[in-house]
Amino acid sequence: MGFTFPHVLAACFASAGAMLLLSGCATFTSDGGFDAVESLVKERLDRDVKWIRSDAEAHGAQALIRQYLANTLTAQDAVQIALLNNRGLQATYNELGIAEADLVQAGRMRNPGFTFQRTRAGDDIRIERTFTIDFINLLMMPLATRIENRRFEKAKLVVAHEALRVAAETEKAYYKAVTAAQSAEYMTQVQLAADAGAELARSMARAGNWSKLDQTREQVFYAEATAQLARATQSAVAEREKLTRLMGLSSTDIDFKLPTRLPDLPNAPLQLSDLESAAIRDRLDIQAAKKETEGVAAALGLTRTTRFVNVLETSYLRNGETGRPRETGYEIRLEIPLFDWGGARTAKAEAIYMQAVNRVAEIAVNARSEVRETYSAYLNAYALAKHYREEVVPLRKQISDELLTRYNGMLVSVFELLADAREQVAAVNASIEAQRDFLLAETDLRMAIGGKLSPTVSMHSSDIKKERNHDEP
Repeated sequence: MGFTFPHVLAACFASAGAMLLLSGCATFTSDGGFDAVESLVKERLDRDVKWIRSDAEAHGAQALIRQYLANTLTAQDAVQIALLNNRGLQATYNELGIAEADLVQAGRMRNPGFTFQRTRAGDDIRIERTFTIDFINLLMMPLATRIENRRFEKAKLVVAHEALRVAAETEKAYYKAVTAAQSAEYMTQVQLAADAGAELARSMARAGNWSKLDQTREQVFYAEATAQLARATQSAVAEREKLTRLMGLSSTDIDFKLPTRLPDLPNAPLQLSDLESAAIRDRLDIQAAKKETEGVAAALGLTRTTRFVNVLETSYLRNGETGRPRETGYEIRLEIPLFDWGGARTAKAEAIYMQAVNRVAEIAVNARSEVRETYSAYLNAYALAKHYREEVVPLRKQISDELLTRYNGMLVSVFELLADAREQVAAVNASIEAQRDFLLAETDLRMAIGGKLSPTVSMHSSDIKKERNHDEP
């Protein structure tokens, strides 16, 4: 066909030069893509994240963690420890390394192939040499690189979203652990009051001043209080261990100190607007789903490009045989679409693309619903916690004060005083749980929006109440 050995050899060297040039452009980044993750998390949580990849980094992180553990933990301290020390989260960070490796591999030409064959028939020796280059890989390299780059960008969003999820779970576990410990303390007081009532009832029954029914009633109160204390104690242990796991602590680090009470309620709940738009804009799971859809669309374009040319390889041949002139030339192998024209593969790619599109739509619809639901729960949880703080608990205290006055005037019995003490502790415990539920609802709302609460209007609770009353028929 007019090609000579020098021409073919020159083409081979030109191709090899192109391979080396393109391969040289496909390198790993210095940060492995983690700078983007760090920026996304910092923007939403104002906390630091670290990808531990060396002994020095591990020692530095542990030193920082021990500084936090030396003091009474706050919710933000617990979140920071989890972001540094949660091993599952550290494993997720390695998804960046996997995605970047795929990206670098997509930008590198496949290695050329060389075959050598030597055969002998009697005195005749035949030698065949073949140098093979995969040109279809070279042609598709830019498109394949773009696809893998989108996957790498998606991996950054997925990893950052997982960091936000772990932070939210840690914050919720912190509030639950503090509440459980506080509830166990109050249940101890209930049990002590019930124990005192039961002992007094037994003494009065022995003296003949107490009926069997009243004595049994006090014994039941004591038995139930003992069971409730056991459940509360185990709940405190379980909630603390869950927090410990999320922070990735072990050995002597598990003896961290929690505060004795939850943080106070704010003066008023945040009044937020355009929540649905903020969720669609800021949620990282939605952004990751969009990246995935873009990658599927690009893959569909790749399928359409290569549906007819499935295998294209060029080989340089140099054969030699004893007693015969040396043979030189080249070989091209091309798959002929005689039976499979690629239609099924294209149809599959289009179906996968539409599947990805519908999943993005589903995530967006669910995000809008979640943000509406969590905001409603946030407002209701605040109203309930405030109701306990300003109505139920003060009224219970007034009743206790009045009963104590009457007891001092010998107008009520000690058993009525003990029964009221139990009821007052139960009211306080319910108030604590309502306060916990508000903090959990606030964390859920932050996660539903995308990791950060940005109030647009902040109003006093009395103004909110007036608006609600105005809206009611």
